[in-house]
Amino acid sequence: MKLISVNLPARAGTRLNAYDRQTGILKRPVNHAVTLNTLGLEGDFIGDKKHHGGPDQAVYVYTLEDYAFWEGELGRALEPGTFGDNLTVSGFSSAEVNIGDRLKIGGVLLEVTDPRIPCGTLAARMEDLEFVKKFRAGARPGLYCRVLEPGTVQAGQEVEFIRNPEPIVAVLDLFELFFLKKPPRALLEKALSAPIGARTRLDLTAQLEKMGPS
Repeated sequence: MKLISVNLPARAGTRLNAYDRQTGILKRPVNHAVTLNTLGLEGDFIGDKKHHGGPDQAVYVYTLEDYAFWEGELGRALEPGTFGDNLTVSGFSSAEVNIGDRLKIGGVLLEVTDPRIPCGTLAARMEDLEFVKKFRAGARPGLYCRVLEPGTVQAGQEVEFIRNPEPIVAVLDLFELFFLKKPPRALLEKALSAPIGARTRLDLTAQLEKMGPS
C-alpha cells in the first residue's frame, strides 16, 4: 500500500461553476512534503465549515482502486484529487473499511471516522447534476479521518492499514444509514458505539432520541 499523492487546492478558495460558494474541492497533487496536523493539511481550504472539516474530518482519503471503478463508470481518466481527496492511496477500496480502522503513513497515524456523503459541491465539481445519486449507488464513499499522530506526508510513502480490533460498524453501513428515512434503532445504536465523527454522532443521537425509549 502506498501514498499515491498529496492533494491541495491550487488557490485558497474558488467559486465552482454556478455553485455560489467558495470551495476547496479543486485539488491537485503536489510533489513536496506537507505538514499534517489535527485540523488537516497545511495549505488546505474548507469552504463549508458547517458540514466539513474539524478534527474528526481533518483528512479525506480516496483510493486508487475506487478511482479505477469511477474511470470505468464514467469512461474517462480521473486525476488524484478530483473528488477533493487530501490523500490518494493504493491497496484497498473504501468499501472494505470499518469505522475505527487506521492508516499509518510514516509518523502520521489516521483513524477512520466517517464516509463521505455526496453533496451539491461534488455534483458541481463533476459537472453532473445526477452525480450525487451515482456516488451513492457506486458505494465507494472514501474515508474521513481524524489525525491521532501528526507529522508530514509526501507521495511515495508506504501506507500501513491497521484493522480495528473491535470492528463495530462498516463504513458502507454508516454510508447507507445517512440515506434511510427510517433507520433501524439497532443500526443507530451500533453506529453510536463506534468512534464516529462528532457531527455524525450529534445527527444519529438526535434521530435515536426522536424514536423515544425502546
